[in-house]
Amino acid sequence: MKRAVFDVAALIARVAIGVIFLAHGLQKWSSGLPAVGQAFRGVGIPMPELTSAYATVVETVGGLFLILGLLVRLVGLLLLLDMLGAIAFMHAGHGVLAITGGWELPGALGALGLLFLALGGGRIGLDGLFGAMFRRRGERRAAEEELAAYAPGARPPEPSNVTTMTGGPTTPMASKEPAEAPRVPRQPSERRAGMINDDDMRDIDALVSDEPPPHRKPPNRE
Repeated sequence: MKRAVFDVAALIARVAIGVIFLAHGLQKWSSGLPAVGQAFRGVGIPMPELTSAYATVVETVGGLFLILGLLVRLVGLLLLLDMLGAIAFMHAGHGVLAITGGWELPGALGALGLLFLALGGGRIGLDGLFGAMFRRRGERRAAEEELAAYAPGARPPEPSNVTTMTGGPTTPMASKEPAEAPRVPRQPSERRAGMINDDDMRDIDALVSDEPPPHRKPPNRE
């Protein structure tokens, strides 16, 4: 609801201010650029030929664009600069009221130009129409890409082993290096220190019975 109220108010303000600027621009066109430049030179405006051409074109084209709602932010900036120049070189020393040549009218028009620069001209206009068209086209393209991603036979996205910017790890990729073989502990030898085997027992029996011990082959040594 608030957005709709703003759109209607912006439309009314745009048309009213656009008509005022268009009327001033057409007045300069009808007088001719040389005459306007001569008038600017008379009040001490620097570079009168350039500044008079700027004021004439900006007020005429800018007023028309405001009525149509086209490039409202850019037009608001250009008209704001136009009015700041008019205040600085023509109306600053004459007070506020327009009847004494003060900055009443250019101040109000410049403030509205600043408002258009900051907030735009609303959705009722060519800017709003083109913006809606671009948004719908972008939404349609995004919907088509989403449907194509979930279509049968679509290739799922491959996981990445790169850490995201937020610091959260992603699924790591499988390593191509061979797995290390598990280490098997060595089995202890059969003969441990402090244990007597069968050969030792036969030697002990031979010593007790005074018989020579049987000849044994030396163990194989590695």
